[in-house]
Amino acid sequence: MFQIDRSANRLRKLERTSFSEVGFREREHLQEWLATMPDALCEAMSEGEDGLLIIQKEFDGFDGTRERLDLLALDKSGQLVVIENKLDDSGRDVVWQALKYAAYCSSLKKAEIVGIFQQYLDRHGSGDAASTVCEFLGEDTLDQVVLNDGTDQRIIFIAANFRREVTATVLWLREHQIDARCIKVMPYKFEEELFIDLQQVIPTPEAADYMIRMAEKDSEEKNAKGAQRWSHQMRMEFWEQALEGLRGAGLERWQNITPSKDHWVNSSIGVSGCTLTLIFLRHEVRVEFQLNRSSRDENKWLFDQLASEKERYEEVVGEPLEWRRIDDKKVSMMVCKTSVQGYSKEHWPEMIKWLIEHYQKMDAAFSEPVRSLATKIPQGGVS
Repeated sequence: MFQIDRSANRLRKLERTSFSEVGFREREHLQEWLATMPDALCEAMSEGEDGLLIIQKEFDGFDGTRERLDLLALDKSGQLVVIENKLDDSGRDVVWQALKYAAYCSSLKKAEIVGIFQQYLDRHGSGDAASTVCEFLGEDTLDQVVLNDGTDQRIIFIAANFRREVTATVLWLREHQIDARCIKVMPYKFEEELFIDLQQVIPTPEAADYMIRMAEKDSEEKNAKGAQRWSHQMRMEFWEQALEGLRGAGLERWQNITPSKDHWVNSSIGVSGCTLTLIFLRHEVRVEFQLNRSSRDENKWLFDQLASEKERYEEVVGEPLEWRRIDDKKVSMMVCKTSVQGYSKEHWPEMIKWLIEHYQKMDAAFSEPVRSLATKIPQGGVS
């Protein structure tokens, strides 16, 4: 790994080091980094993992044992992910340990998983486990969520160096349809600065691409043979009618948008990362003006400029809005919402009328000001 020296137009090599040499420990450091930044793992995976939700660390809820798994997570399909961390060397027994943990976790029911996550939230901050899981999986209520279905638990091994017996076993597991992965984490230093690099080494990028294509083919065949889940079909039907209404109202941005099984659809306002988003839930519909540019600081700056004149914008919309800065996330948004009986189709015409009307009001209130503000974002970065 190299650092670019822009002033000298040269590369400077970063020195490869070890965790023990720089004084880092497995649980106190590496485990804590990954627990607070699971996106680092997602970025390392060859196919680009959609996301991981850490629901417990040092989990010891196994009857009759004192064993503890390092990190337990959920992926976007609702499957449990066992994450085993080692530092400079994987050791010989890590695969056996992880397989035991995956077997223990395979019997966990939805209520137990939510309870485990709630204990984690209570111990490390605050929050409601059920609503956080629903938000992560894009579902409205917990009764729509399927967790830990079947025997598809996943395993991720993390270490700076993997022994041959570990890599051989992981490859064998993958051949037998068990999603096991090895991610190499390598520390580097340059003067007083420290860096780590995470790279997936099993499966290789080429193997991962092949598996994605096969999974997509399998998914298409399954979709052709059977109906989608009820909630997904409901959303598809709703968005078909809503999009027809939006186009009928002469809103050109929606001409090329297709219905989705998701609970949201987006339209761009012509500024990167800024969208007008329609939300359809069981008990609520919303129009959100989302500020979701690649830079978190730019989103917060844009939000603060708008929030300083919130009365002006709420006057255009004609009602109070929810101003969600969301300091612990990249996105910020302004929200207009109303309560509905979303899954009762007889209410859909009224709901669609409300969405069209308030979409137009939110567009009139925010789109042009955001386009103007986007040209004034400080060039040297926002602080």
